[in-house]
Amino acid sequence: MIELTAIQALANDRRLQILDWLKDPKSHFRPQVDGDLVTDGVCAALIAEKLGISQPTLSEHMRVLTQAGLVEPKRIKQWTFYKRNESRIKEIKRSIAAGL
Repeated sequence: MIELTAIQALANDRRLQILDWLKDPKSHFRPQVDGDLVTDGVCAALIAEKLGISQPTLSEHMRVLTQAGLVEPKRIKQWTFYKRNESRIKEIKRSIAAGL
């Protein structure tokens, strides 16, 4: 059975948009000063900028995605970078398919 945190995380259009952009970060985000878009993830500031939301609002979205295990945070200097947790996403997809 798929857990409630994953369902709640996926029940928001902005969080789904973030996950979609993180599938192919090089085509959705400009180059960043620190960290590689693919290896290290995308800087939270770039995600907030692209969504047109404040850093605190983005932080809440990323907290939900992180708690559900859908993204992995990484600190570089004073910044937090995020990338998809592909194994967890596959696990959730299998759970959804098995439950339907």
